[in-house]
Amino acid sequence: QVQLVESGGGLVQAGGSLRLSCAASGRTFRTYAMGWFRQAPGKERDFVAAIRWSGGSTYYADSVKGRFTISRDNAKNTVDLQMNSLKPEDTAVYYCAARNTYCLGSLCYDPTPYDYWGQGTQVTISS
Repeated sequence: QVQLVESGGGLVQAGGSLRLSCAASGRTFRTYAMGWFRQAPGKERDFVAAIRWSGGSTYYADSVKGRFTISRDNAKNTVDLQMNSLKPEDTAVYYCAARNTYCLGSLCYDPTPYDYWGQGTQVTISS
């Protein structure tokens, strides 16, 4: 089992920045990749970004490319999401997730194969 705990959500004005952090504990040695997803009220859970634990390849949704940066610290078992130039449409609950199975590129976008999920953290962007 892997436990994931997110932190760093909050309320900021449009154009501002937030940094989300996800701390992983437990059997993390099997983790292949970690990702961030978000879910707005009444909408499906959408892919935001992912990073492969070994090698550090990163993948981003088109809607956040150039504004968000995902990074990892293998020693601390943490994955961060730096979010800049935030827009009201970024408002959602953000979830951290981990998977033990292979993914490459767009294959990392599907939330279904992710094995573990955090409880989520609210991000609200005011206009």
